[in-house]
Amino acid sequence: MICLINPRLIQVLLIMFISACSINPPQNKENICQLFREKSDWYESAAATYRKWGVPVHVQMAIMFQESSFVADAQPPREWYLGFIPGSRPSTAYGYAQALDETWDHYLSHTGSSGADRDDFADASDFIGWYCNLSFLKLGLSKWNANDLYLAYHEGHGGYQRRTYLSKDWLVRTAKRVAVRAGNYYAQLNQCEQEFRSESQFF
Repeated sequence: MICLINPRLIQVLLIMFISACSINPPQNKENICQLFREKSDWYESAAATYRKWGVPVHVQMAIMFQESSFVADAQPPREWYLGFIPGSRPSTAYGYAQALDETWDHYLSHTGSSGADRDDFADASDFIGWYCNLSFLKLGLSKWNANDLYLAYHEGHGGYQRRTYLSKDWLVRTAKRVAVRAGNYYAQLNQCEQEFRSESQFF
């Protein structure tokens, strides 16, 4: 008995497989050179954000690492009742940048990026660039200051102005880790960025 396989079905299955693979987080998150070699289109997206908003690649990536560990559909864990009844999540944060619903809607309306998605790397990178640029405009923060940019990213611009982070030792420590990772990414990228620039259509 000969089984005929529908070519269209094969095509759909291949597309689903490729899509599933493409959103897997990178295997080497600590080395930005290896990360960009694995995710070949990510450098181009992060570089486009740098050109648009002036937020360096290593700062964007350090913030995204902290927020989602590069998991496309990351969300805060749910509360569980009696160990098996799912409850609500503590916030509406979602995606690579862990953008809240309200903040994401604000981004969409102010940038005209109506088709942007929080689980799309390029869109999440652009969101981080946009938000950090606002931190520069509203708070005077340097776009290279990963520590303070992260505090403003986490607490909001009003919270940063009120210094709400001072009562959160864990957050202050986290921001320092973001700054250290940004520094590591910067040093690593200095060793390999030309490789990605030569491959990019923009350079």
